[in-house]
Amino acid sequence: MSIVVPEPDLTTPVLYKVKEVAALLRLSRSVVYEQIRAKRLRTVKQGAARRIPASAINDYIALLEREAGESK
Repeated sequence: MSIVVPEPDLTTPVLYKVKEVAALLRLSRSVVYEQIRAKRLRTVKQGAARRIPASAINDYIALLEREAGESK
């Protein structure tokens, strides 16, 4: 089952906090930070804050699906 973050509109966030991404993907904050450090999950800076674009979440999910397909 895939989680797809919808394309942004006026009611959908475009940038997510690490805590929100962790909840959305059902991962710990530590794992999300590990994926960021490993450059598997893209982020952007908004002032001093680090945010994760919705498109980066979809790209990360696609990466996981490709990796799952390769391991079969």
